[in-house]
Amino acid sequence: MMSQRRGIHLDQSELLCKKGCGFYGNTGWQGLCSKCWREENQRERQKQIQEDWALAERLQREEEEAYASRHQKAQSQHSITPFSKFEERKTKEKSSKVNTVTKFFTPSTKTPPKKDAHFDAQSSPSPSSSTSRHSYLDSDHATREFIDFLKPLKSGREIFKQCRAFTESMVYKRDMAADELSECVQDFYQSLSDRLHTQFKGSSDNVERVMDEVEKYMMTRLYKEVFCPETTDDEKKDLAIQKRIRALHWVTIEMLCVPVDEEIAEVSDSVVKAITDVIEMDSKCVPKEKLACITRCSKHIFNAIKISKKEAASADDFLPTLIYIVLKANPPRLQSNIQYITRFSNPSRLMTGEDGYYFTNLCCAVAFIEKLDGQSLNLSSEEFELYMSGQASPHWPPSSGASSCSPGSAALSQVHKRLDLLTGLGERQERVMEKARQLESDLIDWTDEVEQKVHSVLESFPPETENPAATSASGTTSAASSAIDSDNVESEHLPPPLQPQVFAG
Repeated sequence: MMSQRRGIHLDQSELLCKKGCGFYGNTGWQGLCSKCWREENQRERQKQIQEDWALAERLQREEEEAYASRHQKAQSQHSITPFSKFEERKTKEKSSKVNTVTKFFTPSTKTPPKKDAHFDAQSSPSPSSSTSRHSYLDSDHATREFIDFLKPLKSGREIFKQCRAFTESMVYKRDMAADELSECVQDFYQSLSDRLHTQFKGSSDNVERVMDEVEKYMMTRLYKEVFCPETTDDEKKDLAIQKRIRALHWVTIEMLCVPVDEEIAEVSDSVVKAITDVIEMDSKCVPKEKLACITRCSKHIFNAIKISKKEAASADDFLPTLIYIVLKANPPRLQSNIQYITRFSNPSRLMTGEDGYYFTNLCCAVAFIEKLDGQSLNLSSEEFELYMSGQASPHWPPSSGASSCSPGSAALSQVHKRLDLLTGLGERQERVMEKARQLESDLIDWTDEVEQKVHSVLESFPPETENPAATSASGTTSAASSAIDSDNVESEHLPPPLQPQVFAG
């Protein structure tokens, strides 16, 4: 009996925030939307701060009690230290201990090095590094575009100053944890957005347009600092998912029940474009541009499904096809790109709209690939492990075995026909090669036979040897020539030979 497929179907309610606020959730935020995640995170941070302060106060009391006991003991031993110096040393020691405890639980602030106030100092490129030079040019271009955009705005100069100051301050926070960097950026987004809503009197379109340019400017300049920072394990996750996708190279379109017929030229073209778009995501610096790549990829997928099925695609069709595209593409730095978008994108873009919907589906597809097992592909655990280890390749089951997936059944029958055709072509090729080898042998035998006949003819008719005595006498030769000429009757009518004449100049 056929086992029930699981893991491919995804209820649309699972894409929404677990708090029930109606926005899209995200696996990076434990199923919450960015708003609920920030509120939850802030509560956790506030709780942690209170616990840290309670611990600091307890340690300070213990230090004071320990100091008081040492002071009483010293007085009982009649110390020879003058009282004034003793009080001075006591005050200094107490202040030092309290400051040590306070510093331990207070976030350290690094003093920026004394550089030029212009934000170009944040990433001055090395002349020998083409990558740094390219990044610098991109940042400079983004700055010019941002200034040109802000010129018509009444508060454009103030917005630019705030963004530049924030960008400069972020450069010196590179050692902070990625979540803390994200919190700083999101706080700035929220603060600026609130001020813009007041300025534009609730015009969401104008606010969104300005925030898009703010994100583009800031993230272009901060990209090298905040993308896959060293304080995270993003690179380790990238290698893990890349290795996982490589190990799943044997997964076929039929196993995932993907309703796409790549034999149709337009469908195949849409699949190639979808793969190209999801790979291109890594080449973009701005979260919005990365999301645009995901959105274009998803629209190509919907187009491929619509042409194949000759009807509109459903969500149950979309997710398996997106999984198939990710497996075929194996996008570079997939987890780093997802984390970068999650941390530094304008939060409203991930909570609603098509960008948020497609991004949430991509996160679900990656999570499915990480947890994919034999039952998800309608395989036994033994078969799945054999295929994953490379000890075996998938064999095609009979058509009745795929009856639960009607689009895959038709495709599977076509695969059977093509396998039979390939088998027949292999047999025909073998017969042609056998006849070619026979023809080669016949040609060699014929060549040998011709050579033998030529040798036998040469042996039967030896060449005539010249008589040296006949050629030694010149008179005989001239006589023979004369005899030959005498047979020429027409020679009598020839003109006399020319005689040499002396030119008397």
